[in-house]
Order: sequence, then C-alpha cells, then structure tokens
Amino acid sequence: MQQLSLNEMYSNYISGSLSRIEFEGFIYHFLIYNQEKTCLSHWKRDEYEDLISWFYPRLKKSIDSYKEIGASFESYMGRFLLISSREFRARETSNAITEYSAWCIHAPEMYVREDPPEYLHKNVENVIADLIIDRSGKKDTKRILALIIKCYYYISEDFAEKIAPKIGIDKYELLEMLKKIRFIRQKRDDKIYYMKERINSQFIRCLVYERKLSLLKENINVYNKLKSKHDRARSRLDKMRKRMTIIRTDATNKQVAEIIGISKGTIDSSLHRLKSKWEKMSQNKDFN
Repeated sequence: MQQLSLNEMYSNYISGSLSRIEFEGFIYHFLIYNQEKTCLSHWKRDEYEDLISWFYPRLKKSIDSYKEIGASFESYMGRFLLISSREFRARETSNAITEYSAWCIHAPEMYVREDPPEYLHKNVENVIADLIIDRSGKKDTKRILALIIKCYYYISEDFAEKIAPKIGIDKYELLEMLKKIRFIRQKRDDKIYYMKERINSQFIRCLVYERKLSLLKENINVYNKLKSKHDRARSRLDKMRKRMTIIRTDATNKQVAEIIGISKGTIDSSLHRLKSKWEKMSQNKDFN
C-alpha cells in the first residue's frame, strides 16, 4: 500500500477522517521513516532520530499554527522542521559545552575543593606524643582534645577513632563530642557548603563562557556581548573566592569549652601554649 503524503494526511485530518491523535502519529511515523524526503537527509541517522523525538511535543503547536494560505502543509512542515533543527543543534552545542566545562572542573585550576588539605606529619604519633607533654613533663591530653574539637571541620570519623587512644579518651566519647560541635555549628557549616556550591557553579559558568568564546570570531557583536558577560562573571567569581578565604571553619573557643565542659579561659591558654610549642617544634631540624 502506497504511503500517504503529508498533504494527503492533512486533508484527511481536516475532513474528519483522521483524529488529532492519529494525525500526529502519522506525521511522527512519516518523519521517522522518511528522512530522505526531508530537508535533513544529510544528518546522521541517530542524530536525526533524537531530533524527531525532541520535535514531537512541538507537533501540536506546528499544526495549530498552519494557515492554508500559499504554502502546502508539507512545505510548511519542512520549514518548521528546519527551524526546529537549528534550535535543536544550538541546544545540543550548548549542552556539550556545559558538559565539557563541567568535566574541566576537575582541572588543577579549580579553586574550591571538597577534599581538605593533608596536614598529617610523617611522624604524626611522635608529634602528638610531644604535644601532649606540658611544661612540668606531665601529660595534658585536653590540649589535643581542645584542638580536635576546634578543628572538627577537618576531622573524619576514621581519624577520630585512631587518635582517641593516643589522647586517652574513649573513641565513642570523642565521636559524641564531634557530633555535638557539628550540631552547634550546623547553620554555619551549611552556609559554607552553599557558598562552595555557588562558587563551583560560578566557575562552571565562566568555563562555559570561555568555551563559547573560543568558538566565535573576535570583534563581532555576539563575541563582544559574550566577552562582557564573561568578564563580569570572572569578576564576581574572584570576589566570591576572596570572601571564601576569610570564612572561618573552626569552632570558637567558647563552643569548644562548652563541649569539653571547662572554662573558656582554660581553652584559650591551652591552645595558646599548644601553638607556641608547635612553633618551637617546627623550628627543630629533627622535626621534619
């Protein structure tokens, strides 16, 4: 049986021989299996099928927009498909650029990293053992405990379990303290997290602009407008990065004191002495 043309399908639809759903189905079937009869015969098959699947929800609008004045329905659909294909290509290109830029976020240029820097000394156990000893030669484990609670943001559960025996505290007790300080600092930590997310998004936006600029010729209107957007985006990214550098991730001494159950003054002096001892140890040639 010979397949009907789009013009014949449209005539049957107007006469009432075809329902709206049947008519739309026929058009979809015609476009899928008759690529060679369309203006996109040169497209790769898989890309063409993706276009038709993307185009199908727009069939209703294309049918309703058609006026029987001048061009036939088949010519009209061909023109509508051509215009839609340009939009499809533009979106695919934009998505490809965005995906490319998202992968580039793993490059060394990336400013915000989720992985905290490694501070562990190669002889970490010996260092901790030395830091615990106070001026009188006695062990003062609360110094290290205060430091751990203060630096909770970078303390993993695994590290806490390993360090607990070294400072003479039950690992479950230490984990509970860390849980409490994180609860107290939750709102602040959420702000830090969302700030990082915004910086990541802004960084990707800049990469997208840069990638698009690399595909355009310089000194044309589109290029100049995009360049202006890129420069503003980069400026905003730099400001966001600067704000991030001054945001503190450590708990306050008052909060540390509340968790451990001692006075803030004791925490102040303990951390100060610990800092001084660390600086002296750092100057020792045998330390490194």
